[in-house]
Amino acid sequence: MPKTEINPLKERLKETPDKPGVYFWRDAEKKPIYVGRATSLKNRLSQYFQKDIEPRIAEMTATATSLDWLVCDSLLEAIILEAKYIKEYWPKYNIVDRDNRSFLYIIIPTGDYPKPIIVRGQDLKKFPATKHKIFGPYQSRTLLNNALKLIRPIFPWSNCVPKSGKACFDYQIGLCPGACIGTITPRDYQKNIDNLTMLLNGDRTRLLKKLAKENPQQAKALKHLQDVSLLTRENNLKEKKVNRIEGYDISHLNGRESYGSMVVFTNGEADKKEYRLFRIKEAPSGDDERALTEVLLRRFAHPEWQYPDLIMIDGGTPQISFLSRELTKNNINTPLVGISKFGGDRLVFTHGAKTNFKDLAKNIKPTLLKLREEAHRFANYGRKHSQSSIR
Repeated sequence: MPKTEINPLKERLKETPDKPGVYFWRDAEKKPIYVGRATSLKNRLSQYFQKDIEPRIAEMTATATSLDWLVCDSLLEAIILEAKYIKEYWPKYNIVDRDNRSFLYIIIPTGDYPKPIIVRGQDLKKFPATKHKIFGPYQSRTLLNNALKLIRPIFPWSNCVPKSGKACFDYQIGLCPGACIGTITPRDYQKNIDNLTMLLNGDRTRLLKKLAKENPQQAKALKHLQDVSLLTRENNLKEKKVNRIEGYDISHLNGRESYGSMVVFTNGEADKKEYRLFRIKEAPSGDDERALTEVLLRRFAHPEWQYPDLIMIDGGTPQISFLSRELTKNNINTPLVGISKFGGDRLVFTHGAKTNFKDLAKNIKPTLLKLREEAHRFANYGRKHSQSSIR
């Protein structure tokens, strides 16, 4: 019998640790052709050798001649280092089918009381490198938002108006160091930003040595940082906790102008101060799918608005399939569910949606139906009563 040819890259799997890290697929010249990160290097890399993988991945693994990795102390560190090495090498298979416009970046401006914000590559031109610190590229908005939430208690920053004289809510829960009421000087505030900058630059080891001398409490918090919350939002949904749900609908007014509504339920109740109305600017008249895509992309261009745990769309399988593809292209990974009125108010899910997510959506279906009716109402009448909400 002929001998089975041994795949040396597959043999490398035997050495892969079950730990977070960054991995590199390399070509014959040892140049990275793909950089990735994983919660478990062992589990993630084994997936590349499964049957029926997508053609792009199959091409990449066939091209690669070597595979190596860096073990990290946490998933957060892996996310940061993945961005660092993508920026350094721009590997072929990280950027195939996408350009820099669709990557995500963290921007920190210079000046007193700066704060990090998330922007797309297409908006980088608005933030010159001479006046801003720029970190990235990153690939998942959900992971990036969760990462910043994880870091902020260790190195607090302010989202409020500095020296307003009134303590903001974030200050009361320990996330704002007190810029709002002047309890922190710009110099001391900047120390937190400098530490955040070191962390985002991938200098965790040097940062820990620095903090061990200057602020042992922060050093301890960073060492013991628990990054469970960095796992996908769908994992959070397993706990049956959905705090913010956003519903969207499109209304054609006077047969010409189209408007998109965004309504928000917080903890199951309408949160009208969070409602937004969008005048459709680019989508063709009567094309609800592209109108919804436009509204959602414009909505997610506002990192200062709290992101939803779940998005509800008034639509069936064609709409959900189309929107799922477009959102994925733009690295928007928030769970999506549709309600098909022509299917007897049947819930519609994206391809591959997990059973636990489907069960959750079914459990809160009465709330989703109320949200749909509110989205429809606000799309039709919100413009007349809330001119200031139009975007």
